Amino acid sequence: MRRTLTTLIAALLTGAALSGQVKVAVHENATGQPVIPKEIYGQFAEHLGRCIYDGIWVGKDSPVPNIDGYRKDLVEAIRDLKVPVLRWPGGCFADEYHWMDGIGPLKDRPKMINSNWGGTVEDNSFGTHEFLNFCEMLGIEPYISGNVGSGSVEELAKWVEYMTAEGGTMAEKRAANGREKPWKVKYIGIGNESWGCGGNMTPEFYSDQYKRYAIYCRNYDGNRLYKVASGASDYDYNWTKVLMRNVKSDISGLSLHYYTVDWNKKGSATEFNADDYYNVLGKAVEIDEVIKNHIAIMDLYDPRGRIDLLLDEWGTWFDVEPGTNPGHLYQQNTMRDAMVAAMSLNIFNKHTARLKMANIAQMVNVLQSMILTKGSEIVLTPTYHVFRMFNVHQDAVSVPVDVPDDGQVSPSGRIYPELSVSASKGEALHISLANPSVDKPKTVELEFDALKPKAVSGEILVGKGKGIEAVKSHNDYDGKVEVAPAPFKDFKTTGKTVKVTLPPASVVVLEVK
Repeated sequence: MRRTLTTLIAALLTGAALSGQVKVAVHENATGQPVIPKEIYGQFAEHLGRCIYDGIWVGKDSPVPNIDGYRKDLVEAIRDLKVPVLRWPGGCFADEYHWMDGIGPLKDRPKMINSNWGGTVEDNSFGTHEFLNFCEMLGIEPYISGNVGSGSVEELAKWVEYMTAEGGTMAEKRAANGREKPWKVKYIGIGNESWGCGGNMTPEFYSDQYKRYAIYCRNYDGNRLYKVASGASDYDYNWTKVLMRNVKSDISGLSLHYYTVDWNKKGSATEFNADDYYNVLGKAVEIDEVIKNHIAIMDLYDPRGRIDLLLDEWGTWFDVEPGTNPGHLYQQNTMRDAMVAAMSLNIFNKHTARLKMANIAQMVNVLQSMILTKGSEIVLTPTYHVFRMFNVHQDAVSVPVDVPDDGQVSPSGRIYPELSVSASKGEALHISLANPSVDKPKTVELEFDALKPKAVSGEILVGKGKGIEAVKSHNDYDGKVEVAPAPFKDFKTTGKTVKVTLPPASVVVLEVK
C-alpha cells in the first residue's frame, strides 16, 4: 500500500534527501541468498509491426546483409546482449497463430491478416524453423507461446511433438521440411492473456482449459517442458488466487504482465516535461508492490515455492511515432526508457526467490525496444545499453543492499525512489545504481560488511545536455548517437567504503574486487 503523506514528508525532510548524499550498506557476505536467474534479462518478439519482419528477419534474398535471412547487424548486437530466453510468437498474435501455416516451402505458406496489430498481411515466412534456428544459432532458450484462444488441444500437442520428438509422423514431417534432429524446447506457455485478447475467459474457466491443454503437452525423448499458465494483468490479484487454488499440478510457472502506461494518455516517447518523466517513473516502480502482492498469494497456496512467477511482458508504452501505423507500436527510446529499465531490473533482482523470468516488450521496433531498424540501418537504444551493462547480474548470487527509503512524490501522487540499487556476486561484486533526479547529482557512500575494495571500475549511461533535455536524449538513424555507455571514474575508495557521485538522470554499474 502507498505510504501516507505524513510519512512521505518525513522521508523527504531527512538529511540524506536534503544533502544529496545517501549511505548504502552492501552485505556482500550474506549467506543463503538466491541466484539472479539469467532469464530475468529475457526478451519478447511478437509478430507485431516490424519486430519480426525487417527487425529480425529480412529473408535470404534481401539486400540487407543477412545470415540465412536473419539481419547480420542484429545477430551481432543480440550476441553482445547475451539474451538468455526469447518468447514467441506473441502476445495477442499467439492465440490466432496456427503453427502449421508457418512450416514447409515458403511459396506454399498461407497468408493471414494480423487483425490484432494494424491489419498487416502476415505471410508466415518466419515460422517454427526460422524461430528455433535463430535461437539455436545464438544460444537462446526458446519460449513458445501456445494458441489456446483459437487453437485446439490437438494442434498444440502436435506442435510440441513436431518440435521435440525424435520419431513419429510429426518428426517425419519436420525432417521433410529440412530438420531431422529435434530441437530442445523448454518453455511452453499455455495461452496468453486469456483474460483478454487470448479468449476473454474467467479465471475459473481458464483454470480448466489450462489443465486440459497442459496434459497433452508431452515430454518427448528427454525434452522436459516447463509449462507456464497465462497469469494476471497488473493488479488482478483474484486471477492469481483462482489459478493457484485450482491448478495444483502439471504447472511450473505463472505469468504476469505489467506495462508502464497511462491508458488515458500515453504521451509522446520523446516530447515530455519533468512532471511527465517523474509520473512515468512512479508508475514503473509500482511493479515492486505488484510483484510482492502476487508473490504473497502464491506463498499462501504454494508455501514450498514449487511454482515460479514469470513477468513475461513488461516495459514502457507510449504513443507511436508520427506517421507510423498505430497498430505497429513503433516508438522511440530515450534516457527515460533507460531509467525505467534500470530501476525495474534493480527491483526484479531482489525478488528472484520466486520471480524466475522477465521478458521486456519487445526486442526490435516495438514498444521499449532494444534495437530499431530501417532498411540497412540499425540503432542501439538506451534500453539496449542498460541490458548490456546489467548482464553481469545474470546467474550471479543476489547481494542484499540497505537503501534509505527516501521516497519522492510525482505530480500524479505516485512514489518513486530517490535512488535505485541492486547488487550481485559472481566472479566479482557488481553494483548497479540509478539516480532518477533530473537536476541533482547524488553522492552515494557504499559501505561493505568486510570487503576492502582493491580495484573498482565502472560504466555510466547518461544523456546529452542538461536537465530534462538530457533525459529526452535518444539515438536515431543517420548516425545520431546521444546515449552510449562510457567509462565511469567518479568514485573514491577508503577502507570499507566506496564513495560514488552519480550525475543527474544517470545509470552506473560498478565492478568491485
